[in-house]
Amino acid sequence: MIRKTISGGLAIAAITLFALNSHAMDYPESVDIDSLTNHYEAVTFDHSMHVEATENDCAVCHHHTTGTPPTDERCIRCHKDSSEADAVACADCHSAQRFSAEYLKKIETTPLLFHRDKPGLKGAYHQKCLGCHQEMDAPTGCQDCHTRNEKGDKFFHSGAFAPAPKENHGAHH
Repeated sequence: MIRKTISGGLAIAAITLFALNSHAMDYPESVDIDSLTNHYEAVTFDHSMHVEATENDCAVCHHHTTGTPPTDERCIRCHKDSSEADAVACADCHSAQRFSAEYLKKIETTPLLFHRDKPGLKGAYHQKCLGCHQEMDAPTGCQDCHTRNEKGDKFFHSGAFAPAPKENHGAHH
């Protein structure tokens, strides 16, 4: 009888721990970040590797959107009692068009002062990604993550659009 009670208690504890941590296990293996593809191809983000690297602490990247209370001290000032957010995508809170007339008018007429300094989507990605990559001694070069596309090569005068090298006709110095 005691053995059944102990094994039953362990099973309930295991199920409870699984249920509490199931949100951390319910994630895509990879994510294509393609919301800013202008001069570069989409970035295939290895989500599984990053989940392991952060030891399932989703708030390292997702602030307070993973069913946990806010952790960012700037957010806590107003959102300490907020519930879980409906989405975890960066683009749901950070505008890809941070300096568009529409967005600037929105923040101008919004009385929430603390949202005015929220970075745009590109800034949010780069602050989170590059900051962590620098700390972890991971790649930080632009093309380490972003493969330039044809439009980018044309814009940056590289690849097929690179200027032809000038020949040195025996110039003397």
